[in-house]
Amino acid sequence: MAALLPTEWIKNWEKGGKSEFVQLCRALSENKNHDVGFRDIQQALYELAYHVVRGNLKHDQASNVLGDVIEFREDMPSILADVFCILDIETSCLEEKNKRDHFTQLVLACLYLVSDTVLKERLDPETLESLGLIKQSQQFNQKSVKIKTKLFYKQQKFNLLREENEGYAKLIAELGQDLSGNITSDLILENIKSLIGCFNLDPNRVLDIILEVYECRPEYDDFFVPLIESYMYMCEPQTLCHILGFKFKFYQDPSGETPSSLYRVAAVLLQHNLIDLEDLYVHLLPGDNAIMEEHKREIVEAKQIVRKLTMVVLSSEKTEEKEKEKEKEEEKTEKPPDNQKLGLLEALLKIGDWHHAQSIMDQMPPFYSTSHKPIAIALCQLVHVTIEPLYRRVGVPKGAKGSPISSLPNKRAPKQAESFEELRKEVFNMLCYLGPHLSHDPILFAKVVRLGKAFMKEFQSDGSKQEDKEKMETLFSCLLSITDQVLLPSLSLMDCNACMSEELWGMFKTFPYQYRYRLYGQWKNETYNSHPLLVKVKAQTIDRAKYIMKRLTKENVKPSGRQIGKLSHSNPTILFDYILSQIQKYDNLITPVVDSLKYLTSLNYDVLAYCIIEALANPEKERMKHDDTTISSWLQSLASFCGAVFRKYPIELAGLLQYVANQLKAGKSFDLLILKEVVQKMAGIEITEEMTMEQLEAMTGGEQLKAEGGYFGQIRNTKKSSQRLKDALLDHDLALPLCLLMAQQRNGVVFQEGGEKHLKLVGKLYDQCHDTLVQFGGFLASNLSTEDYIKRVPSIDVLCNEFHTPHDAAFFLSRPMYAHHISSKYDELKKAEKGNKQQHKVHKYITSCELVMAPVHEAVISLHLPKVWDDISPQFYATFWSLTMYDLAVPHSSYDREVNKLKVQMKAIDDNQEMPPNKKKKEKERCTALQDKLLEEEKKQLEHVQRVLQRLKLEKDNWLLAKSTKNETITKFLQLCIFPRCIFSAIDAVYCAHFVELVHQQKTPNFSTLLCYDRVFSDIIYTVASCTENEASRYGRFLCCMLETVTRWHSDRVIYEKECGNYPGFLTILRATGFDGGNKADQLDYENFRHVVHKWHYKLTKASVHCLETGEYTHIRNILIVLTKILPWYPKVLNLGQALERRVHKICQEEKEKRPDLYALAMGYSGQLKSRKPFMIPENEFHHKDPPARNAVPATVQNGPGGAGMPTSLTINTVRLEEGTTEETDKLKEKSQGVVKVINKTVNATPKVTTSNGNSASNSKIIKEKDDKEKSGKEKDKEKKDKTPAATPEMKALGKDGKDKPKEERANKDEKAREIKEKTPKSDKEKEKVKKEEKASKEEKSKTVVTIIESKSTVEKEREKEPSRERDLAKEMKSKENAKGGEKVPVAGSLKSPVPRSETSESEREQKRRKVDTHSSPSHSSTVKDNLNELKDSSAKHYINHTTPTLSKSKEREVEKKDLDKSRERSREREKKDEKDRKDRKRDHSNSDREVPQDSTKRRKDENGTTGSSKHSKSESPSDSPRLNEKEKEKNKSKSSGKEKGDSIKAEKMEKSSSGSKKESRHDKEKTEKKEKRDSTGGKEEKKHHKSSDKHR
Repeated sequence: MAALLPTEWIKNWEKGGKSEFVQLCRALSENKNHDVGFRDIQQALYELAYHVVRGNLKHDQASNVLGDVIEFREDMPSILADVFCILDIETSCLEEKNKRDHFTQLVLACLYLVSDTVLKERLDPETLESLGLIKQSQQFNQKSVKIKTKLFYKQQKFNLLREENEGYAKLIAELGQDLSGNITSDLILENIKSLIGCFNLDPNRVLDIILEVYECRPEYDDFFVPLIESYMYMCEPQTLCHILGFKFKFYQDPSGETPSSLYRVAAVLLQHNLIDLEDLYVHLLPGDNAIMEEHKREIVEAKQIVRKLTMVVLSSEKTEEKEKEKEKEEEKTEKPPDNQKLGLLEALLKIGDWHHAQSIMDQMPPFYSTSHKPIAIALCQLVHVTIEPLYRRVGVPKGAKGSPISSLPNKRAPKQAESFEELRKEVFNMLCYLGPHLSHDPILFAKVVRLGKAFMKEFQSDGSKQEDKEKMETLFSCLLSITDQVLLPSLSLMDCNACMSEELWGMFKTFPYQYRYRLYGQWKNETYNSHPLLVKVKAQTIDRAKYIMKRLTKENVKPSGRQIGKLSHSNPTILFDYILSQIQKYDNLITPVVDSLKYLTSLNYDVLAYCIIEALANPEKERMKHDDTTISSWLQSLASFCGAVFRKYPIELAGLLQYVANQLKAGKSFDLLILKEVVQKMAGIEITEEMTMEQLEAMTGGEQLKAEGGYFGQIRNTKKSSQRLKDALLDHDLALPLCLLMAQQRNGVVFQEGGEKHLKLVGKLYDQCHDTLVQFGGFLASNLSTEDYIKRVPSIDVLCNEFHTPHDAAFFLSRPMYAHHISSKYDELKKAEKGNKQQHKVHKYITSCELVMAPVHEAVISLHLPKVWDDISPQFYATFWSLTMYDLAVPHSSYDREVNKLKVQMKAIDDNQEMPPNKKKKEKERCTALQDKLLEEEKKQLEHVQRVLQRLKLEKDNWLLAKSTKNETITKFLQLCIFPRCIFSAIDAVYCAHFVELVHQQKTPNFSTLLCYDRVFSDIIYTVASCTENEASRYGRFLCCMLETVTRWHSDRVIYEKECGNYPGFLTILRATGFDGGNKADQLDYENFRHVVHKWHYKLTKASVHCLETGEYTHIRNILIVLTKILPWYPKVLNLGQALERRVHKICQEEKEKRPDLYALAMGYSGQLKSRKPFMIPENEFHHKDPPARNAVPATVQNGPGGAGMPTSLTINTVRLEEGTTEETDKLKEKSQGVVKVINKTVNATPKVTTSNGNSASNSKIIKEKDDKEKSGKEKDKEKKDKTPAATPEMKALGKDGKDKPKEERANKDEKAREIKEKTPKSDKEKEKVKKEEKASKEEKSKTVVTIIESKSTVEKEREKEPSRERDLAKEMKSKENAKGGEKVPVAGSLKSPVPRSETSESEREQKRRKVDTHSSPSHSSTVKDNLNELKDSSAKHYINHTTPTLSKSKEREVEKKDLDKSRERSREREKKDEKDRKDRKRDHSNSDREVPQDSTKRRKDENGTTGSSKHSKSESPSDSPRLNEKEKEKNKSKSSGKEKGDSIKAEKMEKSSSGSKKESRHDKEKTEKKEKRDSTGGKEEKKHHKSSDKHR
């Protein structure tokens, strides 16, 4: 603050400073603003005096000017005194003595301005003494103390009643009088004042007496409260609080007990704000710290009790412990000291002062106060009062009267709730403080729950405004909190109150399950740890649960169940958690536990569902056993328990189903086990691979037949439970998502879950996923109404393209929809026109099918590439996938079987004497009704099947388009229809086999039954190896049904002629125009069919042995499963059965210790196989090895797929399976080529079929089409290779079976083969050795070779006759092929299973081509080229085969004779020339032969599918037809010696590959050989020796 007195004024004081100061003071005193003026004058005077103290101004100058200024204001002397007082304090602290002297001089000079009394008030006694105003400061102090004591502390009123008994007596009489009249507190107060004045009573004592009287007369609140309030105006505010404090203190000694009346008075005074809680609280005991200590002690004690209960106590210790506990209890019975805070709290709650009560509770640990029963009851009472009006309005159940509760008399109590909003503001808060101790008042509990129910009703009815909705949301969340913090914990503390549990469920069932489960989770995992009481309860519950579970057996289910029920009413979460933990360990507890749960309340069932899900989702539990190959037993037990408990009791399923769906979404399929069990138990739909054929047959009938004969366990009474399951799925929209998730997960199992897991487990999971899908889909199909199903399942293209559902699963889900659609459409049409004729009905049925299926035909087109539809029509595809076994056949035998069973039952009922008559009658009625139902169902199915067959008859002509080839058509049919569906389910496996037979029986155009069966039986290794366990079982069923059909045809010529004889499926020439039906020669006759069947049996054996020898777990397991399934029809041939038996025996020995499951399978099969042995027959009884001569005639040089491996007899007639050759050449060769045909076949044997030699007219077409379709030809080639992989080795093995050669011969060859493999001769000696060995082997072989050369010569002659134009065409073609490089496929040798093309190198191919080109016989070269052409291009095959006209038979014979003669002559000449060349080159050949790399043979072994095959190829006698090729090549070799090595290797490969088939064909040749031997010469035999040795080089 700026100085008011400048230093210039002081310096020039006398000149002008004094006058300036006076003017300043005048100006300041005249200032309007009084306060500002006062402060400024104070400052001016202070500054003046301070200058004096410092010695700048003389004291007399200052006193003079102050004398002038003093009149300016009245209070100027007082201001001056204040200034002196401040300076007095300041100067007394200074050390400079002179300043203090200046100050005293100034004050003395101014004494005349300020009175002595003012100075005495304000200055220090020492200063006063130094100024001389008082004599001695010490005396002055003593005197002032005395005066003060007299003034303030001297008692002038009577404090004790005895001091003034009359006055106090009158006071008590005044307060105790009857207050009912017109007496008011004001009147009484006046009287009291008079009494105090008259008798000089102490006012504090009077107040104390008023309080005492009020305590005794609590009903007069309205009188005493205003009285005390008025009286307090005369006292200090704290007085009342102190008096109450003294009263409470009086009762604080240990024996004292504070009276409730005092608590009440204090509470009322608090409520009326006459005292503050903070002021009173400090007077109450015990202290807050003591309360905290006590609370902690309680928690520790609770934990100790828990520990004791969980400890295992031995009997000796028990007695000691009991004694200790008794002592402790005695100690506890001593009364605890009075808790005044809780007493006051109770009083506050009773009078309804919630505000103060809440404040006290906040000072204490949570729920500490309400854990004292009186307080809990008082608070409950307050809540009762508060909710009364709302409860009366919305909560009282219909018909209940209830006892109304009157409101509290005082107006300061909380306002009663009229609406839910008010309920939230007041009551919910009170309930939160109450916590678990609401258990003390079950009635209030019920009221709160009923209010909750009423609120939920209002909450769920829509129609409120947005603001209201927000309020309701808030209320709902508050209600959930109350449930969590109050209702559920309180239920835990109630003593088995089932009614409360049911009441609570009334509210809970209105919550979505997500909220309920969240509440149960909190209740189970958190609530029990929040309070010592709950901790104890949890321990006691577990202890009791252990006691019950130890004694639970099947016999005492009822009493134990009652105990479990009692325990569950209050603490279900704890109890079920323990029970489930026991079930996971001991699965034999499942049945008794399920039975004992019948005494539970609805709430408990819901909690049980939650506990099950929590147990399933337990992250600490491993879902696999330690071996990682099986699902853990705890999971299996839980799943089993789930199924049983959900079926038996009305538990909500939504949570469980959603859990499974969520697990699937996360890519985990373990938990499908639960869904599987639930559907099985609740809907009675079983999925098992162990069905008998009778059961399977029953499953193809109607619903009634399925229920009676289709399942293992006759699961009855599933109507209610399956309805519950259906409702849960539909209400929560889980039906389709679960299906789609399972379908997607099925393939995901391998990739998402496969990873590091054991293959066995992955297969198990895949099967589980698939089976559950089939089971679940079956449930939906049979339980959902048509509308529900159609509404939920999208169309097939959406399922596949948008949801990425695999096609098999998509059709599986859609199939019931089509059936529903068609039947409803059919019913509509029937109603529209009343036509009873069968034809009309069929017509309507077909119309309805067309209407329903047309969109499906459109939809399926998007599922596959456009070229698929070149071979099979979308209509055929949709028809195959949309039909079921129910549509194809009626299981009459099953219906008869079940009807007979019922008849037997009825007879048994009649014979039963003990059964009471009324029960007899009931049972008989039931059986009769069932019988009628079954017969009705059979009739209905029969009509349906007839309609379906009519429909198929009409459709069949458009089914198979075969725009490429019939082989391709069969490929597509197997690939897209049969294989995916036959492993889908057991019934589908049967369906596929039936469907193939049906397509055959319908005489479907372009369908080759032979090819289809051949492809199914030929190479099962790959299909078997890629199956899971259950798929293998289904695949086995499929093969079993296919074999059954084949065996039926094989068994009897009559059946064969009737069912196959004149059917297009058994045509051996496939014309592009389709079946003309007339030519018997084109059909496969019975005897040849028997050969074919033998070949199939042989192929099955070969594949089985291969799988058994791999050592792979999956191969062995699957083939054993398949073999077990096909045991009724295979093996039938003795030697095949023995081979199988030996191999299986070996598996039994090898796997006994290693893999017990394989050992068990193998032992099981081995035993069954032995029992079948008596029914096996020798090979010559199974098929005639020497076929009749006639059958050797109508042959073509062409091979069906896998035909390479067929026995000769088949090749003779099936040879034309792929492309019909031109008729001209067919006839031309008809007789002469009985053998030639076979030879050519093996020359040209490629998995793809080759064309005839004489396609003169059609060659140009071939080349054109080849160019167009080269690429597709290549792809098809590959496909075919894959499909007929193991052709040659099979033939070789067949050769073995034929037993044409003595054993020593074979042994020799084996040795030789080994040597060739192992040795690479380095010295001349070694080479000579090898040569000698070869010579020896040649001589042995000489006999077998004769016929082949003769046949060759016939071939060559015929080839010469072909026009030379073909050669030119071939050249053109070759140049094109050269341009395309590696596209070429080897001519011969490709039969040898799918050896990669890279094995024959480019240069080899080209050398070969050149040789063929430069060959002297144009016909031969063109044939080879044609063969190449055919290899390249399968699509051209159909259109080129009937261009040239046929020749007459006589001409043909002549031509043949000439051909034979010419070919013989030429061959003689050539052979002479060749002998010389051969001798020169022997060494080279043998070397090159040895150099064939071993890994190529190894590779061939692998691909052929058998390990022994390569050995066969070397050890079997090389009675091979491609010697013609060799001869010609050997001529060329002299010209191009650089090519020799590659060629010889290649030629050898080809010859080896075809050797097996030659052996097979030996039977056929025997007759023709006899003829030709006459014409042949001995010289030829020598040449043959050379050739065979050549070949082996």
